[in-house]
Amino acid sequence: MKRRAFLGAAAGTAVLAGCKSGHEIEGGFTGVDVARGHALRDGALQAGNPPDVTRRTRVVIAGGGIAGLAAARALRLAGIGDFVLLELEDSAGGNSRGGAVNGVACPLGAHYLPVPGDHAREVQDLLEEFGLRRRVAGRWEYDERHLCHSPQERLYFRGEWQDGLLPVQGVGEATLAQYRLFSQRVEALRREARFVIPTLRAQTAPLLLSLDALAFEAWLDREGFTDAHLRWYLDYCCRDDYGAGMAHVSAWAGLHYFASRHGFHAPGDDNAERDAVLTWPEGNAWLMRRLADPLGERLRTAHVVTRIAERRGGVEVDVFDAATRSRIRWQAERCIVALPVFIAARVVENPPDVLTRAASFIHHSPWLVANIHVREPLADRPGAAPSWDNVIYGTRGLGYVDARHQALDPTPRATVLSWYRPLGPSAIDGGDGRRQLLDRPWTGWRDDLMEELSVPHPDLPALATRIDITRYGHAMSIPAPGLLRQLGAPKQVRAGRLAFAHGDWSGYSIFEEAFTRGHLAV
Repeated sequence: MKRRAFLGAAAGTAVLAGCKSGHEIEGGFTGVDVARGHALRDGALQAGNPPDVTRRTRVVIAGGGIAGLAAARALRLAGIGDFVLLELEDSAGGNSRGGAVNGVACPLGAHYLPVPGDHAREVQDLLEEFGLRRRVAGRWEYDERHLCHSPQERLYFRGEWQDGLLPVQGVGEATLAQYRLFSQRVEALRREARFVIPTLRAQTAPLLLSLDALAFEAWLDREGFTDAHLRWYLDYCCRDDYGAGMAHVSAWAGLHYFASRHGFHAPGDDNAERDAVLTWPEGNAWLMRRLADPLGERLRTAHVVTRIAERRGGVEVDVFDAATRSRIRWQAERCIVALPVFIAARVVENPPDVLTRAASFIHHSPWLVANIHVREPLADRPGAAPSWDNVIYGTRGLGYVDARHQALDPTPRATVLSWYRPLGPSAIDGGDGRRQLLDRPWTGWRDDLMEELSVPHPDLPALATRIDITRYGHAMSIPAPGLLRQLGAPKQVRAGRLAFAHGDWSGYSIFEEAFTRGHLAV
């Protein structure tokens, strides 16, 4: 038996031994009301029925994710206070919501924001408003308390921890040569093409369209990037950012991951400095709450949008209020549709061609986030020190982040580890990930993460006290080959009195894309 397989089997034995010893780990599913969303899908909430009450406002925002919250902020900045924001879940924020396990704050989804580049002007303004950056002696400086504390990331590889996520411990010269070659290729493409965030400020040049037409894996084959360690890392990056493996995302997306931000730096590169990221114990919920709190009663949670229709001189938006079990019709001058495209296509009456085309092409990756409360710090394997982001080579999950890594108090104590598992199509996870996500009991996911994380942390089963699992059936859109050509120029999308704003319109889900589109929709 190979060493890695033996360690995995030993970890599984440790989990079973912990259960037999009488130590019970509490837990379950939390954070997302799956039944509420499926009631709309299955027709239980019939659109068009007479409303119980009719209300009026100037603007309706349908969808309370980051795009919808950004639109609400933009309306307030424009002096427009007569609006309502409608959100299906019990709290706003979409993939950027947060929670707590046994009193320890933790993310339920997105857990960081890279320091934005010059093209993301709207996000830069937001960070300035929130006091996260200020100009000192003519230069922008970020508040160190909110930047990721050091050490930032490490990889469990060949029986020990190493700094960074690119496998380097004991790899051969051929692997290092491929790292250097890929770094040079990314840098050349950065100079040749316009890889920018947000994508609506990009120019859809022929080079980008040619990369968009090809799967990333096929491009790597064509370019001769065959090294197994390099390809594992690149596949990990695709699953991390897009929820699907490199065989299922375009070469444009795979290269965009590096070329739009920090590049790709081979070991020994004098300029190999990882871009700073902003992060908090509760993840991007820190930002979300500061966007949602000023809205007061204008934010209506547990409100399921069932129909959006243009009428002469305005729009009608029908809603089911899950708390009161009543049907409400909002009449407004305009509607900002900040919903995923597959939902927007379902609820918009007589949807425009651009929406139906996008909904037919864009597919979404299911995700799972497990927050594991441990009553004391875990024992560690040799190598690099515990970091904010901790990844295990060759596993199905994406590793875990430590919620207390940002704490200013260094006293060792209980913490929460947030473990991420994409279930989109990949060489690691084939089959119907969404069905697996819905049908499998939480204890099955518990056993998966315990087996994976017990390899570097064999004491995890004994120290874990509770596991809360959040499931996202349609967490993020997958930038599949042909997406740029199908969506056309990645600009703002409008139709009559409707403005569409969601990360889906950029082809993938990150804070900067959703926020910019929500802001510009206003």
